[in-house]
Amino acid sequence: MQKKDLQKYNLPDVPGVYLFKQGRRVLYVGKATSLRDRVRSYFDDDLIATRGPRIVDMVTKADRIAHETTPTVLEALVHEAALIRTYHPSANAEGKDDKTFLYAVVTEEEIPRVLVIRGKDLDFKNKRSTDGQKIKALYGPFPSGEQLREGLRLIRRIFPFFDTPKPIGTQSKHQAAKIEFNTQIKQYPRVYGAKEYGQTIRHVMLFLSGRGKELRKTLEKEMTRAAKEERFEDASTARRELFALDHIQDVSLIKDENRYPLNTAIAGNSGYRIEAYDTAHLSGTNAIGVMAVVDTGIPVKSAYRTFNIRGVQKNDDIASLKELLSRRLRHPEWPLPQAIVVDGGSTHKKAAEEVLASADVKIPVAAVVKDERHRPREVIGAARASITEADAVLANSEAHRFSLARHRAARSRSLRTK
Repeated sequence: MQKKDLQKYNLPDVPGVYLFKQGRRVLYVGKATSLRDRVRSYFDDDLIATRGPRIVDMVTKADRIAHETTPTVLEALVHEAALIRTYHPSANAEGKDDKTFLYAVVTEEEIPRVLVIRGKDLDFKNKRSTDGQKIKALYGPFPSGEQLREGLRLIRRIFPFFDTPKPIGTQSKHQAAKIEFNTQIKQYPRVYGAKEYGQTIRHVMLFLSGRGKELRKTLEKEMTRAAKEERFEDASTARRELFALDHIQDVSLIKDENRYPLNTAIAGNSGYRIEAYDTAHLSGTNAIGVMAVVDTGIPVKSAYRTFNIRGVQKNDDIASLKELLSRRLRHPEWPLPQAIVVDGGSTHKKAAEEVLASADVKIPVAAVVKDERHRPREVIGAARASITEADAVLANSEAHRFSLARHRAARSRSLRTK
């Protein structure tokens, strides 16, 4: 294939999976945060230097491209694994075999666990691990073990599951105490019964099998049924899970580059406060700016603040951001954050840095860049701010949600007074 051949595919700028094909044969499967940009990269002049001769040979042999969009990058990750397992594309192997890749497995137990196991430690034919553990379901192979573990971490935020080395109930006192601690901090579920936890595991299995649409329909049915039966807490849980599926903080899966961990030295001592800023307006009127606060990964809603933007004409996002941040800095009674997150690109980031510099305040700034559907596609400056991209997106999402809610309320009041 040649670069000019891409025009006929009209690849969208959204997450998804792509397949390079030769006739009906699948040569390669990949995932992307932007199908358009990712596939274009295979036709760069430096492809042999960046991807190697195997990929160059694959692109040369390919005569067509297929693609499927996904709601999130995380769903692209699990769908990529499912397609690789189906087609066994030669260019994905890179000299590896099933024994080298990592797999996500669900154990066949009264209280199932979700584990990451290398292929060499699996008996695929008999659905067991080499140490005798029965396996209920197996997903993969996953080309990147790091991304698989990150993906499972994200899934567990929505559907908490156990991943202990030994079956639940067989641990030593020390291990049991560790499980209890992880339960208290919501790393593990608090199992009230096999039925409830079994439902969680079924949700995890639907997601890992790439059946995100079916999972959403299942949650919608559960929410409706619970509401009709006046089980309002269960209905609220299903609603939160549905929302989380569409707002998974998966920017950390977008790039192939290394991710940067949260500055745990700071976080471990006194928390790591991130402030995120966003603005909303309707045709240049009712402009509102908000500040959301996330401390060590937890939204602190009592610290959220709203500002009515006063000195800005029309839809000037940069001027609104500058006014918003300047007025925030006039409140020395509020603790300063370790990092600031703004909505926008390099221009917005630079504007925030100029306000901070003029006030002689040294706080690093990160910016969350959105696609045309207003979904995160890139984070600028996370490493310098000593935060993960996922933390930046979480803070940004909170600010955006709060901004829209406050703007709707202000607009409603305006309409009532007319």
